[in-house]
Amino acid sequence: MLLGLMATVAVFQSQPAQACTGITLTAKDSTRILARTIEWGGSDLNSCYVVVPRGYTVQSYVPGGQDGMKFTAKYGYVGLVVEQKEFVAEGLNEEGLSAGLFYFPNYGQYEAYKAEYKSSSIADLQLVSWVLGNCKTVDEVMESLKQVHVVAIDPRASTVHWRFADVSGRQVVLEIVDGELHFFENNLGVLTNSPGFEWQLTNLNNYVNLYPGSAQPQSLGNVALRSFGAGSGFLGIPGDVTPPSRFVRAAFYQATAPVQDNARQTVLQGFHILNNFDIPLGIEFAEGKVPVNIPSATQWTSATDMQHRMIYYRTMYNSAIRSIDLNKIDFQRVKYRAVPLDTIKEQPVMEVSIR
Repeated sequence: MLLGLMATVAVFQSQPAQACTGITLTAKDSTRILARTIEWGGSDLNSCYVVVPRGYTVQSYVPGGQDGMKFTAKYGYVGLVVEQKEFVAEGLNEEGLSAGLFYFPNYGQYEAYKAEYKSSSIADLQLVSWVLGNCKTVDEVMESLKQVHVVAIDPRASTVHWRFADVSGRQVVLEIVDGELHFFENNLGVLTNSPGFEWQLTNLNNYVNLYPGSAQPQSLGNVALRSFGAGSGFLGIPGDVTPPSRFVRAAFYQATAPVQDNARQTVLQGFHILNNFDIPLGIEFAEGKVPVNIPSATQWTSATDMQHRMIYYRTMYNSAIRSIDLNKIDFQRVKYRAVPLDTIKEQPVMEVSIR
């Protein structure tokens, strides 16, 4: 088991496709929707959703074994996992707390693992599970994290940073640098990957010239200049898939999106916006070097409605949006389960019958 885990974790450092894009939208009724993608071009992540009841106990991985911190869920939650059922990448608990991890390569650094602290040490890829099971507000998250040691299972693997949000509308980003916790208020509601969150906000100033709509005609000497088409106010917005460019696009697409009437319409809007962030496999690898036959590097996209306790997802295999209503789950009685996001890994195509 441990050898397989180490191989899984190590591969996350060796492949170039470590990307995630997160946005936040607010409906006219004040419902906030957190939506995000998760990318991985090196292999099929075999993602599942997990339903975790109150009272469910797990023990964290630490370097050398699965004998780190043992923790029991006070709150039930639903999570979307990658590779192993213990590794929740995005989730929502019954109290309306949302938590998710985003890759953060080359910039984060956790504290060094010390065996004498193993009973309070938790693997970075299991932190979302612990937070969802034990906290109900962002304030509780920030306070509780002072009591644990976040460590890497394998030092070769990429670090991550995290996004936490609650029903009050507060959202924070956690980055661990030089072993120290750094929380940032995320009033913008956007998150991607490296560099750090503060740098990404500063970089937005490079695009102060962007605006929605089209540029007005003007004259250059005796030559009339006009836009070729709609949207020329965004001419110059970066179109590549690097984290800084995705952060800029996400920020401007989010800011200029029309405000929808309700939660369901806003969820659908989030999926439409994130269509722009699907990453084709071919652009991430040298020609002829694509390592795996999967439809996309964007393996799944999710949206979370904290107020109404709903989580939605679609996958690279099936673009139909599916939902899980936490209100319909009795977290006191439900049994733990891990269910593949796709039982059939092929996009359904419906034939239109014409007679």
